[in-house]
Amino acid sequence: MPKIYDNIENYLKSGLITTLESSYRADFCVGYFNLRGWKLLDEQIERFSGEEQCCRLLVGMQRPEEELLRTALARTDEGLMDNPRALALKKEIALSFRQQLTFGLPTAEDEYSLQKLKQQLKQGKIKVKLFLGYPLHAKLYLLYREDKLAPLIAYVGSSNLTMAGLSGQGELNVDVLEQDAAQKLSDWFDNRWNDMWSLDISRELVEILDESWASEKLFLPYYIYLKMAYHLSQEARSGISDYIIPRELREELLPFQANAVSIAARHLDKRGGVLIGDVVGLGKTLTATAIAKLFEETFFTETLIICPKNLTEMWGDYVHRYQLRARVMSISLINKDFVGKTRRYRVVIIDESHNLRNRQGKRYALVREYIEKNESRVILLTATPYNKSYLDISNQLRLFIAEDKDIGIGPERFIESVGGSTEFMARYQYSPHTLLAFEKSDFSEDWQELLKTYMVRRTRTFIKNNYALWDESRKQYYIPFGDGTINYFPERIPKKVQYSFDENDPGDLYVKLYSERVVDTINSLHLARYGLGNYLGPNPRKKPSKEEERIMANLSRAGKRLMGFCRTNLFKRLESSGASFLISLARHVLRNYLFLYALEKDLPFPIGQQESADMDEFLEEDDNAGENYGVAIITEKDKYRQLAEEHYHRCQREKSKYGWISSQLFLPELVRLLEEDVDAILSIINLARHWDPREDRHLNALEKLIAKTHRKEKILVFTQFADTARYLEEQLRSRGIKDLACVTGAVDNPTASAR
Repeated sequence: MPKIYDNIENYLKSGLITTLESSYRADFCVGYFNLRGWKLLDEQIERFSGEEQCCRLLVGMQRPEEELLRTALARTDEGLMDNPRALALKKEIALSFRQQLTFGLPTAEDEYSLQKLKQQLKQGKIKVKLFLGYPLHAKLYLLYREDKLAPLIAYVGSSNLTMAGLSGQGELNVDVLEQDAAQKLSDWFDNRWNDMWSLDISRELVEILDESWASEKLFLPYYIYLKMAYHLSQEARSGISDYIIPRELREELLPFQANAVSIAARHLDKRGGVLIGDVVGLGKTLTATAIAKLFEETFFTETLIICPKNLTEMWGDYVHRYQLRARVMSISLINKDFVGKTRRYRVVIIDESHNLRNRQGKRYALVREYIEKNESRVILLTATPYNKSYLDISNQLRLFIAEDKDIGIGPERFIESVGGSTEFMARYQYSPHTLLAFEKSDFSEDWQELLKTYMVRRTRTFIKNNYALWDESRKQYYIPFGDGTINYFPERIPKKVQYSFDENDPGDLYVKLYSERVVDTINSLHLARYGLGNYLGPNPRKKPSKEEERIMANLSRAGKRLMGFCRTNLFKRLESSGASFLISLARHVLRNYLFLYALEKDLPFPIGQQESADMDEFLEEDDNAGENYGVAIITEKDKYRQLAEEHYHRCQREKSKYGWISSQLFLPELVRLLEEDVDAILSIINLARHWDPREDRHLNALEKLIAKTHRKEKILVFTQFADTARYLEEQLRSRGIKDLACVTGAVDNPTASAR
């Protein structure tokens, strides 16, 4: 009875190795031969002496694409293959062997095995032929032994000469010990080995291995660098050569902008979207305009430009100046009618695209639906691709890439950390080459690889090093413009502005605010509003509506992460300005009391972005609640309760701005946590309740810098928070500084203020 080898109970690898140990030669006929799979048998083949005592390997179907090979292997009318076709096919299959070595990570074990295979080919211990007469899928292993009872043993079945075929995946093979049957199999093999269209490929395999990473040859690092540079720049070179800049923009674009247009146009054409992430001031708007114009002239497209309200006028000027067939729309005007009533635009530009990094938002959903419905190509513009999380990147890319689409690359560092692709697939049940896979990774290297595929980004340092000219007389780099003007790169010299305070002075407000007590208090806050999903009751007093179920599904359960960002943001505000910090604390108290009021009255919660899903802009505190830049911050609970009630009713009057969810759906514990945070925050506010801007050392140092050190120069002061900017404006004006402007995201034309 034959023995079954199915790689479950019995492994074909074990049967072959056992039989090879007593064999002096072997004949293998397989449909597919994996060069790295040879390491499973190389030790046994090494014992052969060569020439007649060797392993003859006949490969019948090297490539798996059967239909392609059937076409390539088609016989002539006389029923025979001709020489040119056979040689072409031999060359093609040799290339497929070469490509095998490009898959997967090279290992020392693989290198040793491939070097041994090369030596065995040179010594004649293994001879390899391609059977080209017709597609041959046979899997036959013949082993010849010095044994009078069973000199020939055959194995026949489904296993190719690969690691998976011999020991990995399930197969069905049997041994053939009956000598008459085994001899017939041997004759069958000889007939095909000696066929006129069985061509020897041993020499080609030696050359392939000798030119691969498994070669014993040592290459100069410079040659490796050149090859890497060639392949890494392939896409950029293709973009520059294939996508021609529109004539009316050719003279206006600087060289680095023109190259960016060509490269980004290739991304847009081949991948359906591109993210232009040039730093501020390098002309993202002009670059995007040129791409849209290029597509308009090449593919006869029209463009929809979605941007913040304060940029609509600027975009309108660009559309008029370059006669772009386009419509400009403020993102604030996108509502439920947007998808149905906006006609089809094949190109969509989204300026300040980081504003659409929350995929739970209504505007995000509408913009994504429009893009998907109209199959629009998308140009994203942002100098800050992500702010708080790598998910900011994938959320923007999701606007034009389906989450489960195969994008050709995967988060390799993360995949390696979970045990490889097989383990990843088993754990997550989706392809590792998707945005879903990248969203699992916290490795910066993975996200850098993703951005290389979809983003074009230039920095000032990059421009200076690669495009700028050197002025020997001024010892400065410069960029010449088309109109003949020259723009010099300023030398940036950071200088520290110091101010002092007495850490032993118990009355000093900075000493109080920078104390360990404040740090410990902030770290101990519950911040329950940023993890409301954690306090939904298992058995609510009322059944939620469909809208409430949707809100419940979106409520963030990423409590610790979101709370961590909240605490970090509070410390950033303290560093920015003591006044900004106190205002932010006051808002926390006010919002907690708003929720406490709703809980007390059994009223629904107004759920805004700050309470909704993961990584929202929960502390972009640009509203007017609690604003107070020149007088003491409120410390009385009764006053906060009164303001909270007024604010709640104002929210009701603007009901459409919020999602609403019944307070009865939440655990009673939420009341206690909100009240404890109120007490803790008020204890900090009380430390500095008599904030006096005249004693603000930050502010005083800035005033000296403006009024004395640089009083005749134009000065730009950057700060992360609008509260700090407005506080500085109010206080500097009160100190007699004129010609002053405060610019925040709410200003219609920020560029005009800097001229």
